[in-house]
Amino acid sequence: MELSCKTEYALLALLELAARYKGQDPLQIRQIASQQSIPDRYLEQLLAALRRGGLVRSQRGAKGGYLLARAPGDISLLDVFDCLEGNEATEKNPPTDPTAAQAVIHATWKDVRDGARATLGSQTLQDLCDRCDARQQKDWMYYI
Repeated sequence: MELSCKTEYALLALLELAARYKGQDPLQIRQIASQQSIPDRYLEQLLAALRRGGLVRSQRGAKGGYLLARAPGDISLLDVFDCLEGNEATEKNPPTDPTAAQAVIHATWKDVRDGARATLGSQTLQDLCDRCDARQQKDWMYYI
């Protein structure tokens, strides 16, 4: 499994929305794009996919924009990955009549995939927000 540019940009946008979740103020695409240095057009496509996947919702109007559809603690990284990449992205069909070596390789790779999916499923947007906050606190420390 690899972190694609698409998934990384989507996570950056979701973190921006998660940071403002409590206020329920929608963010416009241009605001998210400028904060996270994501091309507007690409972000528009990503947010549309996330909306179809039920992770964000859009609000129309002059003060419209995007909001998280659920609390940050209820959105796992696996939800995001599956929404953008599809759960087929991590699966490959083994050969129909594998040799012993092929069977061992495919079984091991399946264990790796299952472990990665379990890790992604156990991490939420809230976990990422907490890590970002902790890192920013560390960067803000002043030493005398």
